[in-house]
Amino acid sequence: MMLASFLVLLFVDPGATLSTMIDASTDALTLCIELCAVYAVWLGLLEIVDASGLGKKLAKLLRPLIKKLFRVDNEEIEKMIALNMSANILGLGNAATPMGIKAMQAMDDKSGKATFSMMMLVVVNATSIQLLPSTVIGLRANAGSANPSDIILPTILATIVTTSIGIMLVILCDKIKNRFARKKK
Repeated sequence: MMLASFLVLLFVDPGATLSTMIDASTDALTLCIELCAVYAVWLGLLEIVDASGLGKKLAKLLRPLIKKLFRVDNEEIEKMIALNMSANILGLGNAATPMGIKAMQAMDDKSGKATFSMMMLVVVNATSIQLLPSTVIGLRANAGSANPSDIILPTILATIVTTSIGIMLVILCDKIKNRFARKKK
């Protein structure tokens, strides 16, 4: 797509090709730097939460939900999932990624197949209920939106619906898989 756009621009307005490419690169770099600042703050905050022991307290608070939803019984995995979910609730999907990766590695049973808890983490992480979509609000503010926080209520509603549907589908797929496994025996 980028090559096609470049060729069309080269054909339509050859003189503007280089300046357009430089402007687009500058805009992309500016956006990256702005997002890096946001993520640095939140990743730092999550690191402080983890180092201070709040991560364990958060995991303890979310333990009933995590045990029921993810079917795990490991304190370290529960803490990583709790931190991942907390970052997602704050709308920091990319900041949640390191904890999600650590949790995924800890849940790996080395069978080469995704376990139920791994599939649930992927779905919950991808759909993640967001109470404060801070990344999107930051992007809207940088783009000059008159009221960048207008998206909070629609985001909460949309993420609740998608997360609920995702969880139900993982549970349904697990039941179907187990039914086929029983029939094979």
